Amino acid sequence: MKKTGNFLKRKIREIKDFPTPGISFKDIMPLLEDQKAFKAAVKGLATPFKKMKINKVVGIDARGFLFASAVAYVLGAGMVAARKKGKLPYDKISQTHELEYGESLLEMHVDSVSSGERVLIIDDVLATGGTAEAAVKLVKRLGGNVVGLGFLIELPLGGRDKLKKYRTKINSLIYY
Repeated sequence: MKKTGNFLKRKIREIKDFPTPGISFKDIMPLLEDQKAFKAAVKGLATPFKKMKINKVVGIDARGFLFASAVAYVLGAGMVAARKKGKLPYDKISQTHELEYGESLLEMHVDSVSSGERVLIIDDVLATGGTAEAAVKLVKRLGGNVVGLGFLIELPLGGRDKLKKYRTKINSLIYY
């Protein structure tokens, strides 16, 4: 997997001081635009969970959707959107979470996950873990069983440690 991670890392463009000074934004668009890199990323995110009988793949707003739908297809599962506040039209539940720069709200439709379903959560970046933890809490509130979390990129900002308490498999493809 290290070889795949290095290949994918070369396809990510770093933009200094975006969106604010001191931040080094990881632009994944070049990776998505490259058919071999995108295919390798989807395969890398799906493969560790292939034998886990996943029912639903939750994609976190917004870049997580790009990978979650493809991973759901590969795994033969349904895809669920975990969206930012105010983006879902139907009855929903919400969960607040901490960001590096404040607080936010994540929402899911009340009927998106059924009791006992095996759920994989996918996002593009694991940083502090706040958004992923909010998604885990939403799935659990709906009765789902989170069996894994997958990330394209992992930053050393404590997210993995925050998620360990849920005793679920965590897979990241690229480390910074």
